[in-house]
Amino acid sequence: MIVWHNPRCSKSRGVLQVLAEAGVVPEVVRYLDTPPSRAEIEDVLRRLGTDDPAAIVRTGEAVYRELGLAGADRDTLLDALAAHPALIERPVVIDGDRAVLARPPERVRELLDRP
Repeated sequence: MIVWHNPRCSKSRGVLQVLAEAGVVPEVVRYLDTPPSRAEIEDVLRRLGTDDPAAIVRTGEAVYRELGLAGADRDTLLDALAAHPALIERPVVIDGDRAVLARPPERVRELLDRP
């Protein structure tokens, strides 16, 4: 499992706790320090079961307003997510061909409970 993690985020820390309790040691990626590429973001969207980058955009971030992203098209959102990783909602947990946006953190159990 891979966790796109922000240590300042309580939800992100909560996911690590749920995984630790399940005996899972994930690969932790501090995505603000090592931002995913546009292609990686598109791949995660596919694993999340969507093609819409709006599904993982943090609309409350100042940069969202500064860039005028409300109503932006798919390409504009993808470019913004790649250029400004703070716009990516967290935590994203990836396991094989699936991923979840673990808000609340207990959503990670969807990956743990899979056959």
